[in-house]
Amino acid sequence: MDLDRAIKNRHSVKKFKEKKPDWRDIIECIDVARYAPMAGSNFSLKFILISDKSIIEKLAEAAQQPFIAKAHYVVAVCSNPSRTVNAYGARGEIYVRQQAGAAIQNFLLKIEESGLSASWIGHFVEEQVKRILKVPDHVHVEAFFPMGYEFEKKYTRKEKIALDNILYFDEWDNDKMTNSKK
Repeated sequence: MDLDRAIKNRHSVKKFKEKKPDWRDIIECIDVARYAPMAGSNFSLKFILISDKSIIEKLAEAAQQPFIAKAHYVVAVCSNPSRTVNAYGARGEIYVRQQAGAAIQNFLLKIEESGLSASWIGHFVEEQVKRILKVPDHVHVEAFFPMGYEFEKKYTRKEKIALDNILYFDEWDNDKMTNSKK
């Protein structure tokens, strides 16, 4: 699949087929996250691949989203900011969050390419998720992703915001490109 198509076709799925994916395919999706940019080459992320149904049900409760309990697998993405903060001070926290977003995007695009589906879960009680997954206090749970095969491929892309509404040139609120003759 080409990159443009993967980007444009990727969407959140909340209803999965009964067919259980091969966990090795999910690991291949996780593997591409390693290629995301990391400040100072400090890879700050850890992934937890969850297949235990009782744990998945508890995660669904922590997120108050019952559909999660129907997934065969959930992948949790966690970040440990300590090395990045040691190297870059307070800005290190921002870098870790940016790195997590870049790695998650790689992960999601590989999911799309592999024929799997997922939903990005960012709304949850973090302390509860940490307890369920035994994540240390100093580590952040960035998000988690129930995964499977999409139940029905009847998704139609919602109209996205127009590029003109999000692009400025040279400074805030300047929507005109000027010819620079330097």
